[in-house]
Amino acid sequence: MNLDKESTILVAGAGGFIGGHIANELIKLGFRSVRGVDIKPFDEWYQIPAGATAIQADLKKLENALEATSDARYVINLAADMGGMGFIENNKALCMLSVLVNTHLLQASVENSVEKFFFSSSACVYAAEHQTEVDAAALKESDAYPAMPEDGYGWEKLFSERMCRHFSEDFGLQTRVARYHNIYGPQGTWIGGREKAPAAICRKVAEAVLTGDKNIDIWGDGLQTRSFTYIDDCVEGTLMLLGSEFSEPINIGSSEMVSINQLVDFVEEIAGVTLHRRYDLGAPKGVRGRNSDNTLIQSVFNWEPSTSLKDGLEVTYRWVYDQISKTLVD
Repeated sequence: MNLDKESTILVAGAGGFIGGHIANELIKLGFRSVRGVDIKPFDEWYQIPAGATAIQADLKKLENALEATSDARYVINLAADMGGMGFIENNKALCMLSVLVNTHLLQASVENSVEKFFFSSSACVYAAEHQTEVDAAALKESDAYPAMPEDGYGWEKLFSERMCRHFSEDFGLQTRVARYHNIYGPQGTWIGGREKAPAAICRKVAEAVLTGDKNIDIWGDGLQTRSFTYIDDCVEGTLMLLGSEFSEPINIGSSEMVSINQLVDFVEEIAGVTLHRRYDLGAPKGVRGRNSDNTLIQSVFNWEPSTSLKDGLEVTYRWVYDQISKTLVD
């Protein structure tokens, strides 16, 4: 990894799922000055990494972005108002307001002479026409254009990608952009409406096991397809990209595509149960099929996510099960 561990590195959105894992990994790797910033109160942070400087601040405000990036050499921007499909389909304006975080962090990074800036984009930037079938071809980076991304959240991500490009061209800021594909794992959102499919399914199965109610509600017909990327692979790919000289948007995502029904199959197998499936055809379900084409990342880095979905779900289910067990005891 071509990064100076003595220099200050800012993790924006450090109180969130991915941000907390990345900040923890930086500490483990020996980075001496890790600064974590998040809008949430500290008691709502998913993790507060021991050894990091934790700051509560709203990075949609330029003055806070300037303070957060002061003396930083590297910026990892994960800060966003987002969640699973149920959240982003019903909160388009809130999702788009995250563009203020990206704008102000980019401005502040130039003002404070930041060397490298990482932006976490999303597979939601990809044009809808490529995602209409359950067996849709895997999405390669060029499929983002001509542009027709996910309404709201996807447009914000794609616009911010373009800002990174132009800040690099106009101001010399080195920008790195990763298009994440459905990141999941322990220490993530599993309840409350912002959880993504793996955590939601783990919760529903765990609740069925713990309560004896052998029914499970599934959004859509269960045939829609996705790939899901385990958090450890996301962290590794992110830091690899940040430390590299590669400057174009690139997929960080598993290429193991499954249907939602198959996802439920895996979690049922882990839990040792078989549930009665009730399909909610009116629920938010997003595109019909989405998968990551990893040709580019394999070519450039000889790397791609390696954690199988079954292995990642095993850890995630056990963690979610423990969280539900604690709430029942309380």
